[in-house]
Amino acid sequence: MKCRILHESRGRIRVHLLGGKMDLARADMLEYYMRSKPFVSEVKVFDRTGDAVVVYSGCRSDVITAFARFSYSDESIKALVPEHTGRELDRKFEDRLIFMAAKRYLAKLILPAPVRFAIAVIKSLKYIAEALKVLAKGRIEVAVLDATAIVVSLIRRDMATASSVMFLLQLGELLEDWTHKRSVDDLARTMSLGIDKVWLITGGTEVLVPVNEVKTGDELVVRTGGVIPLDGIVLSGEAEVNQASMTGEALPVHKKEGSYVYAGTVVEDGYCRIKVDKTAGSGKYDRIVKMIEESEKLKSEAESKASHLADKLVPFSLGGTLLTYLITRNATKAISILMVDFSCALKLAMPISVISAMRECSTYGITVKGGKFLEAVAEADTIVFDKTGTLTHAQPRVAKIVTFGWNSEAESLRLAACLEEHFPHSIANAVVREAEVRGLLHEERHSAVQYVVAHGISSSIDGEKAVIGSYHFVFEDECAIVPDGEEYKLNLLPAEYSHLYLAVGGKLAAVICIEDPLREEAAGVISELKKLGISKAVMMTGDSKRTAEAVAAKVGIDEFYPEVLPEDKAAFIKREHEAGRTVIMIGDGINDSPALSEADAGIAISTGAAIAREIADITVSADDLGCLVTLRRISCELMKRIRLNYRTIIGFNFGLIVLGAAGILPPAASAFLHNSSTVAIGTASMRSYLDRSEETGKRKIT
Repeated sequence: MKCRILHESRGRIRVHLLGGKMDLARADMLEYYMRSKPFVSEVKVFDRTGDAVVVYSGCRSDVITAFARFSYSDESIKALVPEHTGRELDRKFEDRLIFMAAKRYLAKLILPAPVRFAIAVIKSLKYIAEALKVLAKGRIEVAVLDATAIVVSLIRRDMATASSVMFLLQLGELLEDWTHKRSVDDLARTMSLGIDKVWLITGGTEVLVPVNEVKTGDELVVRTGGVIPLDGIVLSGEAEVNQASMTGEALPVHKKEGSYVYAGTVVEDGYCRIKVDKTAGSGKYDRIVKMIEESEKLKSEAESKASHLADKLVPFSLGGTLLTYLITRNATKAISILMVDFSCALKLAMPISVISAMRECSTYGITVKGGKFLEAVAEADTIVFDKTGTLTHAQPRVAKIVTFGWNSEAESLRLAACLEEHFPHSIANAVVREAEVRGLLHEERHSAVQYVVAHGISSSIDGEKAVIGSYHFVFEDECAIVPDGEEYKLNLLPAEYSHLYLAVGGKLAAVICIEDPLREEAAGVISELKKLGISKAVMMTGDSKRTAEAVAAKVGIDEFYPEVLPEDKAAFIKREHEAGRTVIMIGDGINDSPALSEADAGIAISTGAAIAREIADITVSADDLGCLVTLRRISCELMKRIRLNYRTIIGFNFGLIVLGAAGILPPAASAFLHNSSTVAIGTASMRSYLDRSEETGKRKIT
């Protein structure tokens, strides 16, 4: 595409595209295309003028070449643009703002004073009605302040003040609405569902396919711990489905034949065969926006306090107005006080601060479902870690396979992968990955599989029962036996590995030795968290005492509990609560779900089981455990900002009240400064909490 360079300096260039008129969609295409280039650090596209500003590193010629190769008709570029970008929302509010300002200016220029006064009276009815509704409920809130100021001004025939007040109130409402919706839009896009592959039924066989290949009418299978990828109707099977992400319901909902299920919900227990009703992009984003706006999870305790305090201060503002008039007998001074209230800024700044923190977390690979969880992270003094996939790498490796009887390594691994691939957990992923590395195809030979939490998987192969899991599950629960004369092999199993036991037909077939190396950053992360105020670091694992003790010593854990069951983890957190401590829990498996739910803030690893991610309040990237330190820092900075906002709002608005009562500020100026400060504080609340370049350096913890 041809373009003209308008201006450039070192590392920055502004160009005008010559390929015809640029609409919103074309602007998004150009912006996301340039963002995809490794040498571009920042890009801003102005659709009204057809200009683009690019900040880059490296060679200027790379940027020019990128613009030259850009085309609006390139389908691969269109694919880079997400369903929602925020540009349309911004344009909508820009147009409304321009229209409001133009309408006010033209009215003052063209309409005679009596007509403008009549229009002002008609407009005031809206504010009077809102005030009467509030008073009818027995409350005195900010709507009463606004209506009183407008009515008094109209009675005094002070049309300029009344009109200015109503215009500024409209302007404030518009900017507050835009600020909130823009923040929610940014957050909703980060929380949109991302499922790569699904189990599709083709010719009576389950086949793993990319989700974008699924069409309406196709049949899918979802089992315990799996995310329902698309909306659909249950054809067969029964399942308990966690719908918290869509409806906020705390308890799972029973689904059976004929029930409707929604994309993004999770099967806690059971199995269901689903006929797809709607494919990808069928309203998931809109449901997330609704959940964010309506869910009580969004409100932290600090936000609730701000809202209540704002309403409590309204009677004092009214009282100050009346007292000023009685003392000075000056209506203008009294109205100046009415122009100022604490409600707007308090009710806007606190939620915006929280949503901004949630949005910033998302840029570091952290998804937070509500403000109160950030508050819990900031106040936490106890942190509980699962071991496998959390303190250890999310991708453990198969180190060795010990076979029993006449079974071969290849056949044992093929069978293990066939069973494990249905249940995404770090160890299951290791088995499946090893089979892929060895080029072993593992077609479906088994019947329906059943996951037994914290134990293993049970199914049948060619009519024989097949189980895979822990020693306790295979030998004690399922009563499997070791083939004659091979007991010595069990005693020689390498102690440094975790062991996964496979039995077929009641006999041990193989033991898969899993190497589960510690994360390089684990010890540094725990040390940093302690510096940030965490006083107790705990590890709970189903592994043996020997393994747990070794890991705890290496990473600096204060307390460790080996060979625990899911209910043991939840019980420990409950005891900590009874001792008055605030607890956060980090895990990645189905067996961590009860503890994640019990904690003040449950944190799941992004590559862990879907049910863990669903139940968890926060999800963090599996790439670097250092994001826990970033999460703690952002949470603490959020609480600092909220306290600063309190002091700023109360101090500034109190100053306006004093100046108004003294006659220094007229009503219109008080209203302008009050609304300007509200927008300014709201905008300031959207700024970043951490310096990204510094934080990236801090994240490299070893």
